[in-house]
Amino acid sequence: MIHIGLTGWGDHPALYSPLSTARDKLFDYSGHFPVVEVDTSFYSIPSETNVQKWIDEVPEHFQFVVKAYQGMTGHLRQDNPFETREEMFETFKKAMASFQQAGKLAMILVQFPPWFDCQTKNVTYIRYVKQQLKDFPVAIEFRNRTWYSEKFMDSTLNFLRQENLIHTVCDEPQAGEGSVPLVPRATSDCVLVRIHGRNVHGWRNPGNNEEWRKTRFLYNYNEEELKGLHQHIVALQQQAKDVFVLFNNNSAHDAAKNAKQLQKMLGVQYEGLSPKQLDFFEGE
Repeated sequence: MIHIGLTGWGDHPALYSPLSTARDKLFDYSGHFPVVEVDTSFYSIPSETNVQKWIDEVPEHFQFVVKAYQGMTGHLRQDNPFETREEMFETFKKAMASFQQAGKLAMILVQFPPWFDCQTKNVTYIRYVKQQLKDFPVAIEFRNRTWYSEKFMDSTLNFLRQENLIHTVCDEPQAGEGSVPLVPRATSDCVLVRIHGRNVHGWRNPGNNEEWRKTRFLYNYNEEELKGLHQHIVALQQQAKDVFVLFNNNSAHDAAKNAKQLQKMLGVQYEGLSPKQLDFFEGE
């Protein structure tokens, strides 16, 4: 099964009814796609009240990929609001339990920072995260190229397989050590594909933090590039029972359009979505 969606539901204007308010956006989104990434959980662990609200707004078989909190991945180096690492993980797990009990947790996405390279202490930390989240499906996304170097790639994939961790396959700009190659290999019965765009200049040049975020994911895939992604996803379908594909190239609202294009190429149709008043992509 191929599940296509986007990162976040709040910034895809073509998906919303003209009459929708901000609180309707998730419902509108779930009329188009069967899965979404919760990216706000990276910045703040969601309350159980918010999680329940999101669950109530989507249809029965809708799934959430939830991004791990930044304190759990090494991004947050100071001002951590939790007194201990254990308290942080326990708070996060309580929120995830609500998704899981409702049958709506596809996986937790643990995305490590660019400086998290392939060395023993980091392998040990991944094992710690796996142990802390042992009751949940966990996907690992690397942002440091050393994990996929000729020396370590086979060991990296074997490690993920042995720990029953989901491999996150990334399509992103090839811009040195802080980016990873596209490696279409599954390490469990599920695989995650995150599509970040190919804006090499934006990926390399942070500059102003807010402006950099806008530039970093500014990319519109052309038909040939989407055909290439299509081939990789078909190959992954032979390796895993479930392939989750999330488009993250949304700085200019290209993610929804590209996701619909890829869905059409793959010939995938979804049933049980929320009813929608309009579909601006019909006929494309």
